[in-house]
Amino acid sequence: MQTFSYDNKIVKYFVYATVFWAIMAFTFGVLVATLKFFPELPDYIFGSDDGSVKSLFGGGIEGLASTNGAMGFGRLRMIHTTFAVFAFVGNGFFAGAYYSMQRLLKTRMGSDVMSWTHFWGWQLFIGLSLVTFLMGYNTSKEYAEHEWPIDILIAVVWIIFGLNMFSTIAKRRVRHLYVAIWFYLGTWVAVTMLHVFNNLELPVHWNVFAPKSYSLYSGVQDALVQWWYGHNAVAFVLTTPILGLMYYFVPKAANRPVFSYKLSIIHFWSLIFIYIWAGPHHLLYTSLPAWVQAVGTGFSIMLIAPSWGGMLNGLLTLRGAWDKVREEPVLKFMVVAITCYGMATFEGPLLATKTLNKIGHFTDWVPAHVHVGTLGWNGFIIFGMIYWLVPKLFNTKLASYRLANAHFWIGTLGILFWVIPMYVAGWTQGLMWQQFNEDGTLKYGNFLQTVTILKDWLYPMRAFGGTLYLIGGILMVVNVWRTVRQGHFVANEDVEAPALAKISSARKKGEGAHTWLERMPTLLTVLSFLAVGIGGAVEIIPTIVVKANVPTIASVTPYSALELEGRDLYIREGCNACHTQMIRPFRDEVKRYGEYSKPGEYVYHHPFLWGSQRSGPDLHRQGGKNPDAWHYKHMWDPRSTSPGSIMPRYPWLAFNKRNTELTKDKMKAMVSLGVPYQEEDFDSIEVSMNKQALAIEQSIFKDAPDLKSKYEKEQKEKGETFVQLRDREIVALIAYLQRLGTDISTEKTETTSIAK
Repeated sequence: MQTFSYDNKIVKYFVYATVFWAIMAFTFGVLVATLKFFPELPDYIFGSDDGSVKSLFGGGIEGLASTNGAMGFGRLRMIHTTFAVFAFVGNGFFAGAYYSMQRLLKTRMGSDVMSWTHFWGWQLFIGLSLVTFLMGYNTSKEYAEHEWPIDILIAVVWIIFGLNMFSTIAKRRVRHLYVAIWFYLGTWVAVTMLHVFNNLELPVHWNVFAPKSYSLYSGVQDALVQWWYGHNAVAFVLTTPILGLMYYFVPKAANRPVFSYKLSIIHFWSLIFIYIWAGPHHLLYTSLPAWVQAVGTGFSIMLIAPSWGGMLNGLLTLRGAWDKVREEPVLKFMVVAITCYGMATFEGPLLATKTLNKIGHFTDWVPAHVHVGTLGWNGFIIFGMIYWLVPKLFNTKLASYRLANAHFWIGTLGILFWVIPMYVAGWTQGLMWQQFNEDGTLKYGNFLQTVTILKDWLYPMRAFGGTLYLIGGILMVVNVWRTVRQGHFVANEDVEAPALAKISSARKKGEGAHTWLERMPTLLTVLSFLAVGIGGAVEIIPTIVVKANVPTIASVTPYSALELEGRDLYIREGCNACHTQMIRPFRDEVKRYGEYSKPGEYVYHHPFLWGSQRSGPDLHRQGGKNPDAWHYKHMWDPRSTSPGSIMPRYPWLAFNKRNTELTKDKMKAMVSLGVPYQEEDFDSIEVSMNKQALAIEQSIFKDAPDLKSKYEKEQKEKGETFVQLRDREIVALIAYLQRLGTDISTEKTETTSIAK
């Protein structure tokens, strides 16, 4: 027998981090949900030029402008998703993994130094994400908005975690790896691959304090790689690691063995192999090649089998222990979590079919589906784990079972109040958008007709559900705090286990193939990489290499210098969180927005900006639809031009002077990525920008004499410090918006049939 100790301190800190970031994630979630029906909230806090609005600090519009977008919906949404996915779920996974790995492998973690480097590095990544997103530094790519220095930090910390895990496995005192360890290994391999390939980007400069980069991929290829990552971030950050926790903590809490060893084998290998192929179902009916869409749909439907196999394996583990579910809040959380996993993994393949995708995509149906998984599956399994884990760490009982049960019921109600209104909202949006009158005109031609219906009732109900979920989280904090206070923590838990005798790697008589594989961690890891790598390679490599997948269009030209700056402002403000730039070949979309989008139109787009939800209308054919003055007033106060709009205000764009210091470097970076800027484009950057900006300024003053008078008055007051309108950020953004969709002729229109 050998004596050693488990490192409980690292587990405790990850638990504390999980609890802290949970409250932060839920708080930002409620804030984001509130902005969806109360977009004037920042005005009431920082200031407004509306006399009926009494701001908290008593300031005018300059107060709101001074925030420089820190309270903008687009930026706050990035913070919420990062906190929910990487901070709350990520730290929860690490807490469970560090606890379970040591006990499953009968050894201390490979390196205490690597454990703590991992912990503090991960918290640093989350903190830097908060700061940079508030400042507007982001890449726009969903779930991967972090700029290049943070991407490098994530990679380094993740590799340290992997090395620590592998070194722990190497010195184990248990011959075979338990199923939870398989899922941890598969998670590490897949996330490493996804993170590296999706975040290949070219920095414009090497200033880590003001990072700016462009995706190495463009248009269609960038969209495919991003949703290969985006869907599999759900698969390998929000699913496979949590399944590892399920396979450890559910049997522990129920005091029952896993229902089926064979089913766990089928579950693991089929899940990691099939999941990686399913990303293209996020891009059905878009400009993505049809064959890739078909492959994505096929594998998405196949996902039902392994997902439900895992769900049943989890639920049936409770056979003979259902009487405990009535009494134990831990099991209550876990039962609902596994049920939500089954619901989400059944609904996902349904949404991947073209029939339902016509209705659901770009609507609130998709966030409803996602939150069944994040709030129900991820949240509840982690809550259950915390309620089981904290008493173990502190050698005591849970302080209050009543409080834990209250958390369970309040959290469950929170989920219902969140997702049910959003299901209704999604179906309402999808069906209203497609309705036609008998004369062939759109029944709801004004996009805001759908927005106002959702704004009055459904969006407030979602915020109420989020608030309930947050209250449940606060009850958990109180319960954990009380449990910690009454307990006694042992940082290094002394244990004994027999040493592991060395044997050959050859299969022994009567040993099954997978049983043999379970004692070969290196081979298991390599096979996991092959399982997750083949799907991505088959879909992505041909799309990038075979030019026929993205036919070029001769009339498509690069953005001008001013338009490129405007596009970067669009990215900075997170506008793609609410607006799409992808018109699908449906009769209603073509009628409402213009000719459907072609793959060749996006060849110079680094990154792509197709978006994933329409809280506002699609903008791909926005160019020339409205005068420049309309865009100015729309940015200044969206409700002045579009009554009922839930778009936030952007007054700082009209105050801030346009920064052109990096324009030349941005264009050089684009040239390196294949954008055909010519030598004369670089020679005339300032001249062309000033000429285009002046034309927009004159157009605004012509159509809006009140704005001309306003700026003339400001010029007299400020004198030499006055900044001409043409030199302000808003003009660059208007230049970009007026360029959208104007490269090709829109006279000829072809559509597919509408969903019945």
